[in-house]
Amino acid sequence: MNDVHILARTIYGEARGEYYRLDGGLSSLIAIGNVVKNRLKQKSWYGSSISEVCQKPYQFSCWNPHDPNLRLITTTITDPLFDQCMVVAKMILEDRWPDLTKGCDHYHASTMEALPTWALQAKPVLKIGRHLFYKMSKGGN
Repeated sequence: MNDVHILARTIYGEARGEYYRLDGGLSSLIAIGNVVKNRLKQKSWYGSSISEVCQKPYQFSCWNPHDPNLRLITTTITDPLFDQCMVVAKMILEDRWPDLTKGCDHYHASTMEALPTWALQAKPVLKIGRHLFYKMSKGGN
């Protein structure tokens, strides 16, 4: 699979439920792609390609070995929403979408019972749907 497919599958696995929310929509898909792209721009341990960033262990839960989304995103996806995720991924990689996250490189679901340790002392930059977005890097994006 190429970077467009990996990014689209990541967006689908992480945000497909947000797409149908009034406070989510297309922005929820774009924002996940923005986070991936922002991590790539950091040229850090996240990875040197979109695929590496998306599939870095335990960074995007849909790729985690025991996550129920893994089987869904690694098989043939017939959901029409996946076609939309492909368009979003392609446009993000071509820099045709703005960075809705304002440089954020982390996010989590606002519905989590326990916050990730990295979020305990952090302040969210914005909320889209049920995702809270954070800018954890010191560099500019």
